[in-house]
Amino acid sequence: MRKDKPSKTARKVALNIVTLGAKPGMDNVLPPGIVEATSEMLVASGAVGANTIRWARYQRMVSVYEAFDWMMPGQFEAFGHRKAFFDRQAREGIGADATQVLILGAGYDTLAWRLAPEFAGVNFFEIDHPATACLKAKGIGQMGRRDNLHLIPEDLGKRKLVDVMESNDAWDPTAQTVIVAEGLLMYLPPEAVRDLFGQCAAITGTGSRMAFTYINRGGDGRPDVGRWTRLVLWILKVSGEPWLWSIRPEELGQFLDKNGWINTPDLVRASGQHGVELFGVATR
Repeated sequence: MRKDKPSKTARKVALNIVTLGAKPGMDNVLPPGIVEATSEMLVASGAVGANTIRWARYQRMVSVYEAFDWMMPGQFEAFGHRKAFFDRQAREGIGADATQVLILGAGYDTLAWRLAPEFAGVNFFEIDHPATACLKAKGIGQMGRRDNLHLIPEDLGKRKLVDVMESNDAWDPTAQTVIVAEGLLMYLPPEAVRDLFGQCAAITGTGSRMAFTYINRGGDGRPDVGRWTRLVLWILKVSGEPWLWSIRPEELGQFLDKNGWINTPDLVRASGQHGVELFGVATR
């Protein structure tokens, strides 16, 4: 992502969710209210105009998305399953006594905004680069602020997560916490991913969980998304948002163990993969 511009990927994912709302059967997958909240968020923040939302909700746009699904088969619907996965992880974590939810690289995601009124005793935190976070804050200001939702515009490439959270009076480093890293890790260099898991362990209490998505690593050491991997990686690179980190599922347990977490695949539930992304959950 260009450091002075809002994330194009965040906008694309949000619009994908809006279009998924027009696909028959996806109402059984998508969390309740997510399509409406996402549509409102995008317009209120100024990320897109109302006409763009209207086009995104047309049935014909479903066909457009599906026509381009050949590069990464199943990825169009995968965004919906991804949202459902993180919604479930947040709810299950809160049900298991978590009192904090931290969303890293939140983009235009509405998870915290939607859940905050339902769980008034839980503090929700969002961190994203200021270029995107400031637009998000504008949108939430128009949609309605939540007293237990804390928006943190911060470039974690310049300031450590540990320092950011320690300076926030509402954050409790001993509390049981749910951390969400949705569609984030693949954009970070390997050393940054290791450091992020370590920092997340340092700022959370026993019983915390970290839910995340990741990309499988191929034999050449690069992310592997199937037959069209070379093309996909080239497109991502020229768009300014390349994938930098990937890992084989069988290596995930050892990786997490070295960085303060325990691989907990039984908490993933159902399928651990949709489209080209794999789902993971780690606990402390």
